[in-house]
Amino acid sequence: MTNYIDGFVFPIRSIYLEEYQNVAEKVAEIWKEFGATAYFEFVGDDMKLEGTKSFMEAVGTKEDEEIVFGWVVFPSKEVRDLANKKVPQDQRMADLVGPLVNPKKLIFDASRMVYGGFKPLVNSDG
Repeated sequence: MTNYIDGFVFPIRSIYLEEYQNVAEKVAEIWKEFGATAYFEFVGDDMKLEGTKSFMEAVGTKEDEEIVFGWVVFPSKEVRDLANKKVPQDQRMADLVGPLVNPKKLIFDASRMVYGGFKPLVNSDG
């Protein structure tokens, strides 16, 4: 088990979900160009389990927001670290993400995202 992942959770307003998805599909390909072996983003559906704190509570969603949960798989932490340095410098990322973080129409608010890098613990693949 040598894979390494970056995981993230954030809220996004429902009205912007399709617009965000279009950008995220292109962003995924850029991450893969820089070494990611897989890129996933899912939208919350069944978000409550009695006795636990939901993602919605953790990030403080509002009534008109959805939860996006995603992860990027890398073959190693070294590949991930290099990608995390190079991807933000790629002009395509600035062009894609810029409109999402425009204060006049804020679609993605990184300050509300929960993020972390994770090393393997259990792999029951296959």
